[in-house]
Amino acid sequence: MAKVFGQSADLSGKVGNLTYAQTKHGTVVYPSRKKASVPRRSEKQMLVRMQWANLGAVYKQYRKTLKKAYEDVVGSNLSVFNAFIQANMKTCEVYIPKQVRLNGGSVLAPYQISRGSLQSIYYSKNEQNVLVTDLALGDLVIDADTIVADFTQAVLSNNPDWERGDQLTFFYGVQMVDPVSGVPRAKINGTKVKLDPNDETKLWTLVGDLGFKSVPSTGSGTDYVLGMAQAITNASAAWIHSREDGEAGTLMISTQYMFVDSNLLASYQGEKAFQISAQSYGGINTKPVYLQPDEKTNQTSTAIYAGAGNQNENQNQGGGGSSTGSETVAAPTISGSSTFTESVQVTMSGPKGADIYYTTDGSTPTSESTQYTEALTLTATTTLKAIAIKDGVSSSVTSRTFTKGSGGNGGGDGEE
Repeated sequence: MAKVFGQSADLSGKVGNLTYAQTKHGTVVYPSRKKASVPRRSEKQMLVRMQWANLGAVYKQYRKTLKKAYEDVVGSNLSVFNAFIQANMKTCEVYIPKQVRLNGGSVLAPYQISRGSLQSIYYSKNEQNVLVTDLALGDLVIDADTIVADFTQAVLSNNPDWERGDQLTFFYGVQMVDPVSGVPRAKINGTKVKLDPNDETKLWTLVGDLGFKSVPSTGSGTDYVLGMAQAITNASAAWIHSREDGEAGTLMISTQYMFVDSNLLASYQGEKAFQISAQSYGGINTKPVYLQPDEKTNQTSTAIYAGAGNQNENQNQGGGGSSTGSETVAAPTISGSSTFTESVQVTMSGPKGADIYYTTDGSTPTSESTQYTEALTLTATTTLKAIAIKDGVSSSVTSRTFTKGSGGNGGGDGEE
């Protein structure tokens, strides 16, 4: 420790590796104390967190076009983003390091991008590496002069589960690597056509030819199916069948997964990729859990990670904590206006390092419930129940009811 004079005497706080402090004897400076580096999360927690980065990055590439991609979400309090995360958390595990996420990187993966009750469209690569569907077109050969009405007639005549007014959406994603940073990047675009026997718009002026090409169903002959106009390499693609009744407010959609052909995907999967990604976020806490005796009662009371601090330091002011055996985890806090008129944004917070799980149907949440990842927007009267789980220990349940009616502050309207 040393006393400081001159211009530096006005400094206060941490500057680089030094800390300046104002005392009654003047300004003093001393080397900043280094905090013990103890990873916050266990391997199980990291396995979940490491998937969020790529899931969020890929979802963002759809630019809100998945707004009606999950049939069971329409009219519910679950956001499309949460449905996307929930559907893919264990479907395809992809791990990208922190620096990739911070630089806007993403890796295309065969994620589920829609879910519903309509029959799925099947697609696979043929011998020419062209992605082909099972959507029959009869003898229709699509070219630059084909109009929507011709395409509609071919689909309706050869596919009994399709109806007039149905929509066909095609998504295509390109996987690339930034030539300067080396960060993997993806770009996804979508096009859509509505089946209308009276529409004389040229099909390719509406949707392009990339996902709307006639391909011989058996390699040759006069029976065609819908496919791509080129071979698929370092890219992804998917077709989605949807049926929407705006007046009735109903939606039906096919369950589809992105088909991915990528040289990069395997590099971001598996144990090695997980370890690299986990290290970029501070590593995995492998310290053993030990029990701290209570000196007054001579009983074991609180589980602590070595060097990580007592869990009792973060108590929920709103709901208190509960104990399971000898371990204690504070219950989460739920914030937001209890009454609202149109919608209300609800946030949740819990102890440091804990994961929050919640339900909106009145049931008791468990580790199998929906995991909280971002603010929720509620549009109907809802009872929200939540728990915090840290290192396998659950808190008590925090419950709040949000009532739709008059006199609320609205909470804002918007997609999460």
